[in-house]
This record gives sequence, C-alpha cells and structure tokens, in this order.
Amino acid sequence: MNEDIIVLKDLSKIYGNGVEVRALDGVSVNIKAGEFVAIVGPSGSGKSTLLNMIGLLDTPSSGQIFLKGIDVSRASPEVRARLRNQELGFVFQYHHLIPEFSALENVMMPMLIARKDRIVARDRAMELLTAVGLADRKDSRPNQLSGGQNQRVAVARALANGPSIVIGDELTGNLDTKTSDLIYNLLRDLNRKINQTFILVTHDMTLAEKTDRILRIVDGKIVCEMRRKDDGFVEVDICEMGEDGDQGRQD
Repeated sequence: MNEDIIVLKDLSKIYGNGVEVRALDGVSVNIKAGEFVAIVGPSGSGKSTLLNMIGLLDTPSSGQIFLKGIDVSRASPEVRARLRNQELGFVFQYHHLIPEFSALENVMMPMLIARKDRIVARDRAMELLTAVGLADRKDSRPNQLSGGQNQRVAVARALANGPSIVIGDELTGNLDTKTSDLIYNLLRDLNRKINQTFILVTHDMTLAEKTDRILRIVDGKIVCEMRRKDDGFVEVDICEMGEDGDQGRQD
C-alpha cells in the first residue's frame, strides 16, 4: 500500500489586519503517493489557498504540513524553494511560460535552476516534449502556439525535475473539451505509469469525477470526501451539507 506523501494537520490560514478572513479553518487530510485527487468547491471557498499550502507557496497561520514525513510548516525559505524545485511540479490555468523562450527552453528552465547539466536538461526536455506530442514545435515560442499547446508545454515543464507531486490550478479552465481531455489523459497516463501524485483544483465536475478522490471545500473546511470504487462509481464517504445545500456536489 502506498504511504502518505502529504499530511495536513488542523491547517488554518487567516488573512487581513483588523478584519479577519479565515481562508482555511482546521483542514486535516492525508494524500497517499500515487493518488489522483481533485479539490472542488464554490468560488472563495479556500481551494486555491489549500493548493498554495500544499505547494509551499504560502505558510499556514496554524497547523502542520508534512511532505514525505518532513514537517515543512515552518521550513526556511531556502528549504521550501528547494522542495518546490525538486519535489513539486506546478501547472496553472494560465501557463506562465516565458514569452522570449522557445518551448524547449521553457521546459529546460527548471532543470537549469536545479543546476543540471545543460545537455542532460536538453535531452530530458526533448523527451518530455515528445511525450506531450510537441517535439516538432520545440523551437516555437508561446505566441506561436495555441492555448492547448502552451498548456502541454507547461505540463512538460512541471515534470522536468521528476517531481513526486504535480499540482494543477484550473489547468484546463481555458481549454476546449477536446484539449482538456487530452491534458487529463496525459496526466492520468503518467499517474498510472510512474505512480506520480496529482492534485488538481477544478470547477469542472466532469474532470473531477475522472480522478480517484474528490475533496470538497466550503468556507475553508473540507465538508465532503468522495472516493472512486473498483466498479468506477464515486462513493460518498463522509459528507456534510454545505451552505449551498448540495451535499458536496457542484452545480
């Protein structure tokens, strides 16, 4: 059985001076290595804040974050930066590719930051661009590629350093259904082949229901958890009625 790769214990995040905004409110959840997890919920529910915590892009007001058994809740900026580069891969709704760089150079960048040999980085980048079907566009810049192609380059870049965990924030939000399915199938294939952990924030319940597990967050709390059964159906484990009154399903 796969071990827990991420453990969140009573995680809270409060923003604001004077007027408090509790973006996360006592979130506790374990995610196992190799799981494909979707985080869903209404706008402003805390989805992106939770993802930022898991991705070490923000620090909690209270609670603990364990990554591979290491408490990283109060790790130094240097340690957090190293873990982001080596253990975590990120794909966002807007690809955030460097416009002056080619597809190949964009994919190479995380490896060069990690001080890998340039020839090794180039070979790995070509391998990844081939995997996402863009080897023939290696010299193209972002403005020469379609939105779906740029997102595939972003996926390749996220995988460059072989991260244990890949995090996606609405990564198919700007794509048509065909391209969204292509991106999902690519991620699912990698998940199954190399047991890579994927955590996606999405508004798309069609996409969420293709994953192994759905966590629904409302008002900073996880109010519903659903897991996929062997027969392919989603089983509701524990659900509380959210304020929108839908027992964990998103409209």
